[in-house]
Amino acid sequence: MTRVCFQLRIDPDRLDEYRHRHAAVWPEMLRELEASGRRNYSLFLRPDGLLIGYYETDSATASDAHLAQSRVAAIWEEYMADLFVGRSGRADQAAITLEEVFHLEDQLAELDQHHPHAGTTPPLDDSDPNEGER
Repeated sequence: MTRVCFQLRIDPDRLDEYRHRHAAVWPEMLRELEASGRRNYSLFLRPDGLLIGYYETDSATASDAHLAQSRVAAIWEEYMADLFVGRSGRADQAAITLEEVFHLEDQLAELDQHHPHAGTTPPLDDSDPNEGER
């Protein structure tokens, strides 16, 4: 499974409209996203218009290709186009993909595989770091 996180920018003056349109995404578009192989898909919106998206899929390439060929997705992207800042072409294809640098479950699995008995954190040093300066 691949985890994909991306960012786009929404016009800060159009945030309410963006929220309104996503409160009831067209049923056909929801099914198209599902058919593309995307799961656990979420969008997060910051007050300044930064939009962060996240989804999981077996193949990001196949999912993107499916949506690129989809008439429903093309119509949805056209419907949404006026809400994005600095967009050239379809917003879904211009999104900046973010690098994943940490995933808790992956690191726990790695820890359990290589250090099966390491279940606790070493005790913290309670000594005063300024003790020698007194």
